[in-house]
Amino acid sequence: MKRIDLFNVIEYDDEHQSKWSTFYDILMLVMIVLSIIPLMFREHLTLFVWFDQISVVVFILDYLLRWGTADLKRSGRNKILSFVIYPFTPMAILDLLSILPSVGVFGRSLKVLRIARLLKTFRLFKFLRYSRQIQILVKVLKKEKKILFTVLGIAVFYIFVTALIMFNVESTDEGNAIFTSFFDALYWATTTLTTVGYGDIYPVSEIGRFISMLSSLLGVAVIALPSGVITASYLEELREEKKRKENHDIR
Repeated sequence: MKRIDLFNVIEYDDEHQSKWSTFYDILMLVMIVLSIIPLMFREHLTLFVWFDQISVVVFILDYLLRWGTADLKRSGRNKILSFVIYPFTPMAILDLLSILPSVGVFGRSLKVLRIARLLKTFRLFKFLRYSRQIQILVKVLKKEKKILFTVLGIAVFYIFVTALIMFNVESTDEGNAIFTSFFDALYWATTTLTTVGYGDIYPVSEIGRFISMLSSLLGVAVIALPSGVITASYLEELREEKKRKENHDIR
């Protein structure tokens, strides 16, 4: 198999879609799931050890294959530089961090083992590369980032103002105020943004409760803004994806 054919298999796209590329993505998704299963248990079963060893071998091969074809992804004359740059790209670093805990790089102390288990959870982020649905969602977030950042700014402003009002409304004359610091008010405003709350911090005065009710109603509106933007853009991206596949099938 030529390097370009291998590259088209591991780097899935609409123009070079094939059964092999689809199979490769499914295989990697299965390996990611298998590698995460042992992290759901405290026991160290033999089956879990096999899960980890098989998956890490596949991850190492995937890492080497992507490194060996890094120049094919880079346009321009100086493609040799691609092999130097690739290990420092975000996804390559993520791949390496998910591999190192299983190849004996870390020691055997309890604290280090906890760090190793934590690093293994990074394998979940590999779904960003192999799941088409997540890739579409990431593309939508990039496309609508200006609107989403605007909504985020509105949400932060809303949280700050609500916390500031609540912190000053709740009286501290009795010495038993729930909001003993401004951070407590920020925590309350953040957790009640989605009208959920945890019940550990709550207003006790009448005006504080009234503001809490208004905050809950406005919180629904603030949360609904990005939801509507993402949903509309996601559906549009799905329609475009369907058109691209139909055009590809026609060709």
